[in-house]
Amino acid sequence: MTEAFYTDKARVRASFEKAAASYDSAAVLQREVSDRMSERLDYIKFQPQVVLDAGAGTGYGSAQLRARYPDARVVELDLAQAMLQASRAKQQSGDGLLKKLFRPSLPWQVVADVERLPLADASVDMIWSSLTIQWVNVPDSVFAEFRRVLKPEGMLMFSTLGPDTLHELRGAFAGVDRATHVNQFIDMHDLGDALMRAGFAEPVMDMEKIVLTYGRAREVMADLKAIGAHNATSGRGRGLMGKHAWQRVEAAYEDLRRDGKLPATYEVVYGHAWKGSDKKLAKFSDDGRQVIEFVKKRPE
Repeated sequence: MTEAFYTDKARVRASFEKAAASYDSAAVLQREVSDRMSERLDYIKFQPQVVLDAGAGTGYGSAQLRARYPDARVVELDLAQAMLQASRAKQQSGDGLLKKLFRPSLPWQVVADVERLPLADASVDMIWSSLTIQWVNVPDSVFAEFRRVLKPEGMLMFSTLGPDTLHELRGAFAGVDRATHVNQFIDMHDLGDALMRAGFAEPVMDMEKIVLTYGRAREVMADLKAIGAHNATSGRGRGLMGKHAWQRVEAAYEDLRRDGKLPATYEVVYGHAWKGSDKKLAKFSDDGRQVIEFVKKRPE
């Protein structure tokens, strides 16, 4: 894993802990992607008993899952405890959609890293993960964990961000210094390959681009800060940018202004797959090639 891709998990956790109070006010993209994921479930006939929301945040997706599967147990899991506390507070106060779903009992919540799930093998029917996988370091490890905790024939549905995400902001920072200022994201095809290596069956991947618009470049950065989506790569700059450097960034971004607005593009990758049978699990060599094993029979 190159430095540009390596994510500092401690920094990710700290950013989301700090952003829990402001998250909902700026999470426009996150809600839109969750809505679009939910619509995809309309075409899948599946009635899970236990659903894991891996990367639940403040509970928007969990609320949708409870509405769709009222008899299921929805387990909210997130790296940041403050995010889960915000979700719990909304359920207890009866805020918005959650008001319709309010139950006297407290929600099932787990503070954990999706790359190291504290769940038993084959304990979950369905895993839902909306815009979380982009924070992991090795997709193979998270997919292996997802497959481990899924029950036989269980389903994984996820969304994440592709490499064209925030290309405008990345381009504006180019040439200012050698540090990374925008997170790097994994290509859809590489994610599909990782699903196959993990042993998932019938993976389906697709992608779309969603463009948000802003009045100023600073507003883009403010929204990213409000949702806790700071640059968390190990090659990031450690100090604050100087006034002149930031002016160069803003000037470069201004070249992209169209119809009075500045674009911020998000490449959203969607995927779903089934656990399938262990008998179908393929083995791969270190360089990614599939290994076919032949067993020599003993002579009679």
